[in-house]
Amino acid sequence: MEDKMNSADDKIRQPEVSDVKVRQTEIPGKRAAGKESKNEKSRQAGISGKRAAKNGTKKETKKERNARVGRILELLDGEYGLELRCALIHETGWQLLFSTILSAQCTDKRVNIVTETLYRKYPSIEAFANADFDELKEDIRSIGFYQAKARNLIKCANQLMYEFGGEVPSEIEELTKLAGVGRKTANVIRGNIYNIPSIVVDTHVKRISRLLGLTDTDDPEKAEYELMEILPEDHWILWNIDIITLGRNICVAGRPRCSECFLKEECPHYNERIQKL
Repeated sequence: MEDKMNSADDKIRQPEVSDVKVRQTEIPGKRAAGKESKNEKSRQAGISGKRAAKNGTKKETKKERNARVGRILELLDGEYGLELRCALIHETGWQLLFSTILSAQCTDKRVNIVTETLYRKYPSIEAFANADFDELKEDIRSIGFYQAKARNLIKCANQLMYEFGGEVPSEIEELTKLAGVGRKTANVIRGNIYNIPSIVVDTHVKRISRLLGLTDTDDPEKAEYELMEILPEDHWILWNIDIITLGRNICVAGRPRCSECFLKEECPHYNERIQKL
């Protein structure tokens, strides 16, 4: 997508994108939840406190943190709205799945250009399952990791055909069994296609959530569970959409425009920078 992603959990050991915004399909979903140990919950509750102690500021209580999260979400809603938007052009669940796989280390724009003709040439899962590898890899050559992605598309299509009856599964355990699909891509599908509240942790979400003092880890899966503990479920999908937009336009990695950010008053990172001036 717009930023190059790193995803160690993908089957092809290539970065995967979660920089996907959502075109909502109105299908009733169920809660995406993870069990946390008492130790993990205690660690989560202490994130803001440890950060504050490190910087010599007053420890933020859970009540204060929750209130700040509420203000952050209100500001995000006011700036970006509640519409679920999708940057990858797709008409079906399998197309979004394949486009997301293709999006690793590639921009949305490039993927959309390639898939415009790709999905006409291969109009079904069966067509991808029976595709010639050498021909398919040439069809997607302009996309990074094209050989691995071609191999994964064919294998994934066969898995969908013969293991899931031609349907894209909704459970994360089944999705992550598919070739080229890691936890982030699985959550994209769960949220976008099945309306199951899910938090997609890409580099934008991981980085900015830490700057906002809401997570305290570099591990995407741990960050996912930390955010699930903090954010209300009705904002799990929106968090990814809004934070990616923020990361592209304002909180840019390496050159953040903090003075222009509408979240600056709620951002510990910004306040720390101000104190050092």
